[in-house]
Amino acid sequence: MEGQKEIRLSGSGGQGLILAGIILAEAAILDGKNVIQSQSYGPEARGGASKAEVIISNDEIDYPKVEQADLLLSLTQVSCDKYIDTLKEGGILVIDSSIEVLDDLPFNIIKIPILNTAIEKIKKPMVANIIALGAIQAITDVVSKSSLEASVLKRVPKGTEQLNRDALMEGYNLIKR
Repeated sequence: MEGQKEIRLSGSGGQGLILAGIILAEAAILDGKNVIQSQSYGPEARGGASKAEVIISNDEIDYPKVEQADLLLSLTQVSCDKYIDTLKEGGILVIDSSIEVLDDLPFNIIKIPILNTAIEKIKKPMVANIIALGAIQAITDVVSKSSLEASVLKRVPKGTEQLNRDALMEGYNLIKR
């Protein structure tokens, strides 16, 4: 990873993106990087737009907010529409297959079935956030696989470790395909 990476994870309240941001930040810390992590919810919390921001750097981080994201993850149309203008030109837009965007946007657009994979393959919609983290790791290598897995296993409820390990693998596989 060169320099500083600014990542915004967005979707609706209840999709676990705040937890995903914390997991990503902890994985970066395990990798020995400098990290700032923050989050915000829409006034509706569940169902409203929510976002988590993670800044990861090998150097000191000067400003604690994501201004122009290098990567934007959107799991809902509402969050994509709300935050797409904050993605830097040439940045990576990772969106769920259900989201519609114009083809001529100045981003590297990666459209993958995150929500459908959680529902159909894993049979647990709540692991979409972990699938998304696996995909982000496979796309960017911003954190190591070993640190990401360790951070996931530290943060998920006891008894769901294998479920979440499977979700992470599905995320990696969505990008390999």
